[in-house]
Amino acid sequence: MGYKMSCIEETDELQLDFKKIASMSGQEVIPVAIQNVDTGEVILVAYTNEQAMLESIRLRRLVLWSTSRNELWHKGKTSGNEFELVDIFVNCEQNSLVYKVRPMNGNICHTSYKGVANNCFYRRLDMDSMKLVNLNVERESCAETAGNNKRE
Repeated sequence: MGYKMSCIEETDELQLDFKKIASMSGQEVIPVAIQNVDTGEVILVAYTNEQAMLESIRLRRLVLWSTSRNELWHKGKTSGNEFELVDIFVNCEQNSLVYKVRPMNGNICHTSYKGVANNCFYRRLDMDSMKLVNLNVERESCAETAGNNKRE
């Protein structure tokens, strides 16, 4: 059975979780941006701790720390959609990381649009309306407009 997206993943309403960090009290983690080494696309932002970082380095696979489950999160281990860890960058204050990864196969995120996998950043914020715009729908609309213009 496939993953069923929740309301927060489908809505165009902005519902940011500004309490996320506060809810992680006692967890020794730092944020890590996960970037596709081939496309430059940001795949997701997650958290790592020392154990997860060392496991990632040892395996050369993406291993994160699940702040909700309080355990190692071997990204893609269950689904088979793993990521090769290519490089790690450390920021100037040594309190956040960028992992450059290569998707090994399949989905990048658990969400999809018309059966095609998204990356986790598939919506942008329209700063005038404060609504979320699904980039898939926007691209589809642009493609249809371009196709109609060619026929004229």
